[in-house]
Amino acid sequence: MLRAKLNDALKAAAKEGDKRALSTVRLILAALKDRDIAARPKGKPDGISDDEILELLQKMVKQRQESIELYRKGQRADLVQQEEEEIAVINRFLPQAMDEDATKATVAELMDELGAASIKDMGRVMAALKERFAGRMDFAKASAIVKSRLA
Repeated sequence: MLRAKLNDALKAAAKEGDKRALSTVRLILAALKDRDIAARPKGKPDGISDDEILELLQKMVKQRQESIELYRKGQRADLVQQEEEEIAVINRFLPQAMDEDATKATVAELMDELGAASIKDMGRVMAALKERFAGRMDFAKASAIVKSRLA
């Protein structure tokens, strides 16, 4: 389903002449193709799943955010703007991310459900979060919340 959205967005950007969206969607599709090729020997002839595509998109956003920080330090406003525009395009394909309060509530609820009581349970909690909330949660923040609750 997400693949179809990406391909439709590519066609729409080409028709509208939106160069930034066109180049960004091409980057996404190229990264997706690389991941699909790498997944074939692992028994996934149809490519990666939507959850894995969401992880890919989140990673792309994070990479651009890191680049923005570096470009700001280097006083490259033109590159900062380009990266911000690419983030906006990528975010079109990501579900609405949870805010910090919703993340805390979700983590607390899941930890209660799993009966997590010690730091040894952290891996189990994080695996469950990634399985249930792929693409909708910042797992770095969630990890910090889990660690603070278990410590």
